[in-house]
This record gives sequence, C-alpha cells and structure tokens, in this order.
Amino acid sequence: MKMSRGIPLNDQDRIPWLYKLHGILLREIASGERVVLACSALKKMYRDILIRGKDGTPWKHDELGKEEEPPEVKLFVVHLSGSFEVISGRLLKRKGHFIPPKLLQSQFNTLEPPSAPENFIQISVDKELSEIITTIMEAVKVQ
Repeated sequence: MKMSRGIPLNDQDRIPWLYKLHGILLREIASGERVVLACSALKKMYRDILIRGKDGTPWKHDELGKEEEPPEVKLFVVHLSGSFEVISGRLLKRKGHFIPPKLLQSQFNTLEPPSAPENFIQISVDKELSEIITTIMEAVKVQ
C-alpha cells in the first residue's frame, strides 16, 4: 500500500475506491438501511462521486423511453476540522497506525473543506469528544 510506504494517494488511486463506496451506499440504502460511512473524502469531487457515482454513467430509460436520472445518495458530511499542529500532535501519539505522520501535510494540501451548497456541518476537533458526538447526533436527527 502506497500510504504505508509514505507515498500520498492521488486521484487515480482514490476514485475507483470511491466508486465502490458509492455502490455500497446505494445497495445499503436500497435495502432500507441508514448508513454511516467514515472516510476522508478530501475533495468536493470525491464527495460528488459518493453522491452520484461514476461521471458519465448512462441515464436509464423507463418503459416510455423517458430518461431517469441515475440514483443519488443523500450525503451528509461531518467535517472534523483542526489545525495542522493539533492533528499532527494526535497523529504522533498513535501507535501502530499504517499512515506515517509525514503524510499529514499531503492530506492538508489536498483538502477542500465542504462549503455551500453541500450538506454538511463543521466541528472543531478542539472540542471534547462527548461534545463532538452530541453535535453529530443532533445534526443527524434533522437529516
């Protein structure tokens, strides 16, 4: 794995994985499940793939020949934000994690924080864990 060798992932590495995650989300939602997916969808493009799947997916046609839009996932993003220093300090305390701390800068360089009209909340990692959890749970209830 590239990251365990200290090599950052690029779009070509991430996009096929995001397509697979979109498919999993669609399958679980179709079965009536509410789904929580934890991943670092660092770019808006990545979050769009989680919502819509593969760009250029042909539209389906119903019996009357009318186009139907490809299925979309209703995505609610929880963006945990923190300074490089805070996150770096926490990363250095991890034991046995496969991502070396030196890759953190590449994550920050790639990051495109969510913005309107994306469906998201932003929570500072400086808050207590219990407060972060409560904020997320309250926000999910209204989704």
